[in-house]
Amino acid sequence: MLNKFRAYFFFFLFVLTASYAGAKELPDFTELVEKQGAAVVNISTTQITRAPQGLQGLPEGDPFYELFRRFAPQVPREQESQSLGSGFIISGDGYILTNAHVVDSADKITVRLTDKREFRAKVIGADKRTDVALIKIEASGLQTVKMGDPSKLKVGEWVIAIGSPFGFDSSVTAGIVSAKGRSLPQDNFVPFIQTDVAINPGNSGGPLFNMEGDVVGINSQIYTRSGGSMGLSFSIPIDVANQVASQLRTSGKVTRGRIGVTIQELTRELAESFGLKSPSGALISSVEKGGPADKAGIEASDVVLAFDGKLVSSSGDLPRIVAATKPGSHAQIEIWRKGESKRLNIEVAEMPEEGKLAQVTKKLADDVAEMISRLGIAVSELTRDQLQQLKINGGLLVEDVKNSTARAAGLHQGDVILAIGNIPLRSVAQLNEILKQVPSGRNVALLVRRGDAASYVAVKLDEK
Repeated sequence: MLNKFRAYFFFFLFVLTASYAGAKELPDFTELVEKQGAAVVNISTTQITRAPQGLQGLPEGDPFYELFRRFAPQVPREQESQSLGSGFIISGDGYILTNAHVVDSADKITVRLTDKREFRAKVIGADKRTDVALIKIEASGLQTVKMGDPSKLKVGEWVIAIGSPFGFDSSVTAGIVSAKGRSLPQDNFVPFIQTDVAINPGNSGGPLFNMEGDVVGINSQIYTRSGGSMGLSFSIPIDVANQVASQLRTSGKVTRGRIGVTIQELTRELAESFGLKSPSGALISSVEKGGPADKAGIEASDVVLAFDGKLVSSSGDLPRIVAATKPGSHAQIEIWRKGESKRLNIEVAEMPEEGKLAQVTKKLADDVAEMISRLGIAVSELTRDQLQQLKINGGLLVEDVKNSTARAAGLHQGDVILAIGNIPLRSVAQLNEILKQVPSGRNVALLVRRGDAASYVAVKLDEK
């Protein structure tokens, strides 16, 4: 009986000790916040909206001005709108990193430190493509943050954010790294860090710290349906932000490389159609005529495997690698074409300012469509007028999509098939001849134009 009691006692003691040890392993953020909190700032901006001169847009000398002044509703000539954000000090003489959208179009920027001192700030430069801005206040001896290495972050690692959500200064929230290298729509140049840290309006521009107290990111975006935190937060890696800030500090703007291609994600089906063992790389769907890639001999349907010695694992990698390459420099690009890899030399050009692409309108062909049973679609050849309107040399118009396989692949009525693989299409007869050489059940890659964009889709062939 005594031995049984001793066994129960030691088992209880073991469980209690293990629970206590586990509790001690839970993170304690107090020391980190005490050491780094003073380097985080609150940023408030004021934007002045100016109304038209005179009432109802009338100049003061107009004979109707007095009539409107007396009887029409009075509209103030200037209206102020305010917004809040966060930032953090990166140098003792007052340079501060934040988001570009925090200071965008601001007429007045006020920075408030944790000791309640306030300073007017000026924008050194802002880059909308990465949402990074560098601002400066006239001060000295300020506490600064320590910079970390985002590449060493591990998924599941604890991180914290400090900022001013909804204007509540120096608020601290914690969570873990949910994923790394996230690509978001319209954000081709940032491999975001995803976390479940509670981020809300006002946190934008604030730092994301690891447990060593190093800044690893700038809190930039949230995914939300309610306007508040839903546990999906995205931060700009600090190494990306530092590269941008360095250029902003030197020249006030950011220059990026470009090679003049349109790319898309390489699916497993498309990889199979091009003879690749795995869907790794960036598939080129179009090449800008006369651009760097065109001059280097790169073609649509090429798959970029590496650029300037850096591996391209997915389509999102290529824009970031090319953008980080100095314009005017030469680089080697490794591509996959017709079942083998090739290396080409390319001169990187400078990316222009953001602009709008010209829109092209197309109309359907009136010709009788021919059914391509192996693809499950009906196509017709484009007329000369249609080719001139679309500014293309050839292609086949999709008149109807007959089966579910073609629809699931993404083909629609009105699409123009420009090529099969890397072979430009000129006629229906040519397409049929090519398809005769492809075994049943295999995927073929069709270069499809819709509107002013072109991309590849993979369609599995039916029986002959």
